[in-house]
Amino acid sequence: MPPVRHPDAPAPGELLGAHYGQCFGCGDEQPHGLHLQARAGEGVSITAEFTVQPAHQGAPGLAHGGVLATALDETLGSLNWLLRTIAVTGRLETDFVRPVPVGTVLHLQAEVTAVAGRKIYCTATGRIGGPDGPVAVRADALFIEVKVDHFVDHGRQEEIQAAMRDPDQVRRTRAFEVNP
Repeated sequence: MPPVRHPDAPAPGELLGAHYGQCFGCGDEQPHGLHLQARAGEGVSITAEFTVQPAHQGAPGLAHGGVLATALDETLGSLNWLLRTIAVTGRLETDFVRPVPVGTVLHLQAEVTAVAGRKIYCTATGRIGGPDGPVAVRADALFIEVKVDHFVDHGRQEEIQAAMRDPDQVRRTRAFEVNP
């Protein structure tokens, strides 16, 4: 089925913010994290960007492929804000098209292409030199909708308890509970 943007989804252009402060992809509390900034787009799409830092390199002066895959995964996962659902990565297929030097701002675009039951299909590209620059990485992914209990049942209890004491984290989690 074609994806449908939730009526309570963030407005186009709105900054989505971190879903969890300790998240390596979007969290502000990770000193060497990506600090990825995602914004809601039109329909069921988003744009995001992050700057490749020296801590993100694999080969000298170049972004590590795993970091680039993480940026794609985080961007694709952010699409779930627009569906107002909680989902986890089930499959991530990544193509590395060209090297990404340290200091580069990677411009990411992602969209949901289809939804089938609990399955959410999406695609993303990462470009260098601007949003219309050459493609450096791209990915196709499958996300699987889960309940918040998935994280409670499988996460480390000390982090779960800390998140449950954080009023901002509780607010973000409750925002998704409207979608049974």
